[in-house]
Amino acid sequence: MPRSSKKSSKRRWSAEVTRTSDALDLKQQIFKQSPKQIAASLKRSAEHNHRRKSSPFRSAMSMLTFYINRAGKNLSATRRKKLEAAKHELRVAFHRA
Repeated sequence: MPRSSKKSSKRRWSAEVTRTSDALDLKQQIFKQSPKQIAASLKRSAEHNHRRKSSPFRSAMSMLTFYINRAGKNLSATRRKKLEAAKHELRVAFHRA
């Protein structure tokens, strides 16, 4: 019995969550910008979205962490460093650093 079609549709579930998350409305390609732009966009999205279940800071940080964790080993060292810097910028933006 061929299982490949079912398997391939489940493999990309995290990309689907990032695109269609009910928690935040994100701009396209947001995670490929500079750390400050990533943080600013996540902050703006979290503060304007009222469908979230927690604080804006927690919601924004969760989405960023989710993206980093799901990328896993496929994330290059430079991109990982940029996303980790975005975490710091997000803390600064929310006055948590």
